[in-house]
Order: sequence, then structure tokens, then C-alpha cells
Amino acid sequence: MKKLLLGFTAIVLTSGVFAQDNVADQKKKADDVAKFKTETIELGKILQDHPTTATFEVTNISKEALIIEQANPTCGCTISDYTKEPIAPGKSGYIKATYNAKNLNMFEKHLSVKFAGIDEVKSITIKGEVIKDEAAEALKAAEAAKTAEAAKAAPQATSTTSEMKASSDAKTTTDDKSQKTSTKKPN
Repeated sequence: MKKLLLGFTAIVLTSGVFAQDNVADQKKKADDVAKFKTETIELGKILQDHPTTATFEVTNISKEALIIEQANPTCGCTISDYTKEPIAPGKSGYIKATYNAKNLNMFEKHLSVKFAGIDEVKSITIKGEVIKDEAAEALKAAEAAKTAEAAKAAPQATSTTSEMKASSDAKTTTDDKSQKTSTKKPN
């Protein structure tokens, strides 16, 4: 019985030691290896239909090379790019988020950042307000007016062209008759 109790105690203690090592490895967080200059970038007012890019700077604060595995936007209106090569300790890399502003309104978009060897996913944010591009709207209105004016003038140009063709045909017929008349010999 003593041997059984001693064996059971040894297994429990050994399991506890290994469990603590695994817990320590799992507790490594993104904030332990990387420091963002800012986790939220306020883009302010941006123009509709004008893609705008925010660049996040990330510094490796660990003693090993830092690799950004992924930087995924949470929607299709944002495109991301990031440093693909390992970032040396103490050095910085980047994550770029380009927002294609289609809808007028306030926005807040997130990117999920995953570092190699870290289970935690870090979230970074861009936000701002999409406003109407008045110059683009004025240009569209001017082009629409010009197109409408050209369409209105097109029937007049067509009738003028038809009138010129009919006049030309009449002149040719008259010229043909006069040539026939002048080529006859008198008797």
C-alpha cells in the first residue's frame, strides 16, 4: 500500500511540474513580444471613394526574432500589408491598413494580428469619418450636364447633315442635267 501511495504521489508531483512549464509557455502574450507605437489610428475625415492608408509601427521587444504571421482585416473594405521578414530584437516593422471608403458615415475597422509562436491574437484599429468629395461631385454633375447637352445637340447635327446631303444630291443632279444639255450638238 505504501508503494502504491508513493507511486501515486510521484506521478502527481511530476504532472504538476510539467503542467506549470506548459502554462508558462502558453501565457506568452503579444504584448510580451511586440509593442505598437499606437493600437488605434484616427484617420479623421477622409473623402469617399479615395482609399486611405494607415501605417502601424510595431517594435520587437523580445530577445528573439519576431515574425508577423498574419494581419487580417475584419471586412473586405480594408486591405492589409505587413513586414514579411523576421524583425530583429529592438527593431521595428510595419502593418499597413488601406481603407476603401465607399459609404458615408463614421467607421471603425479592426485588423487581427498574429505573431509566430504566440497564441494570442492582437487587435489594432483604424477609424474616422467618410465625407462626400464635393469636387468629385461637381465634376460628375458637369460631365452629366455636358453629356445631356451633347445628346440634345445630336439630333440638330443629324438633321443639318441630312439637309447638306440632300442639297449636295440635288446639285449633282442639276450638274448632270446641265452637262447632258451642253454636250448635245445643234442640228
